[in-house]
Amino acid sequence: MDCVFCNIAAGKIPSTIVYQDKEIMAFRDIHPVAATHILIIPRRHIGSLVDIKTGDLPLISRMVDTANKLAKQEGVSEKGYRLVINSGKEGGQLVQHLHMHLIGGRKLADALG
Repeated sequence: MDCVFCNIAAGKIPSTIVYQDKEIMAFRDIHPVAATHILIIPRRHIGSLVDIKTGDLPLISRMVDTANKLAKQEGVSEKGYRLVINSGKEGGQLVQHLHMHLIGGRKLADALG
């Protein structure tokens, strides 16, 4: 499998890492849409939301907790930020490796309106 995020997690592709542990990695998006745009990924390959198993739920919870901590670290938690998970082609998922976008640092448009 030639997954760009698996290669980033393995250190084969350079990235600006802002957090990492044995299960999770977070790095700056190379095409940011706001001042803060961080991608949070599981180190092991999970294709998308539809591939999450019940046993993965603690990992997903840790990813959200990591996002909250990074939002505080980046100074966007007080004013607000967006946490996005796209799933599948029609859902806007460009890389087929589960990832969360932490976006903040500017007023974001209402995504549902």
